[in-house]
Amino acid sequence: MIFFGLQELIEQALAEDIGPGDITTLNLVSPGVTARGEFRSKAAGVVAGLDICRAVFQRLDPQAVFTPGKQDGDSIVPGDLLAEVQGETQALLTGERVALNFLQRLSGIATKTRHMSELIADQKAQLVDTRKTTPGLRNLEKYAVKAGGGRNHRIGLFDGVMIKDNHIQAAGGIKQAVVTVREKVPHTLKIEVEVENLAQLEEALQAGADIIMLDNMDLATMKEAVRIVNGRALLEASGGINEATIVDVAGTGVDFISCGALTHSAASLDISFYLR
Repeated sequence: MIFFGLQELIEQALAEDIGPGDITTLNLVSPGVTARGEFRSKAAGVVAGLDICRAVFQRLDPQAVFTPGKQDGDSIVPGDLLAEVQGETQALLTGERVALNFLQRLSGIATKTRHMSELIADQKAQLVDTRKTTPGLRNLEKYAVKAGGGRNHRIGLFDGVMIKDNHIQAAGGIKQAVVTVREKVPHTLKIEVEVENLAQLEEALQAGADIIMLDNMDLATMKEAVRIVNGRALLEASGGINEATIVDVAGTGVDFISCGALTHSAASLDISFYLR
């Protein structure tokens, strides 16, 4: 797991937790004393974020030895040994909460993604994430989505054209927006347009949109949209997708289902760190 800015993120997280010093550990444990710690799952799910755990401990103790018991993307059950780390006891105690915060958060996202992906495994629709991520953690959270079996939508505003309702308002219409963008961006970039009804769908098709997002449409309207488009553009369903609705949405025949809940509503997975 290598991301631009990862070391800075770890530095921030450690600085936030440690402040001027870990007052408990520094007054209980002498420098040079070593120990071994274990990460064990307390819940079933999918693990993600082991490499960032390694980076946290090796920032505090460059000689720390981190040995994974699982790999990111593996299914886990309560009691599984996820990883062990050997190093200075001060480093293990000081770094455990930051390491756990990353590991639990990312594993929770991977777990939710795996569950929702499996619900539509027999459908052609693919589950994708959104930009509804924790500020500063987007790359890590999108990595966790992939570890759970989902796909990434655009990373940010820079790597994909998505014309949404406010863009349409600002441009004066769907056709004007698509034509203007098409003239200015590289021909290799796909253009996605968000639509709210079938009239807008027809306009987006006529304008030559490559991908059309069906925003908060009911199932009957989505099915009609699939019939109208008939393969002339990729279709993405979005809006209020959850475990209770995703199977029916996939059954409409759309190509992608985007779900902000993968990142903004995933519960952290219960994982513990034990010093041995």
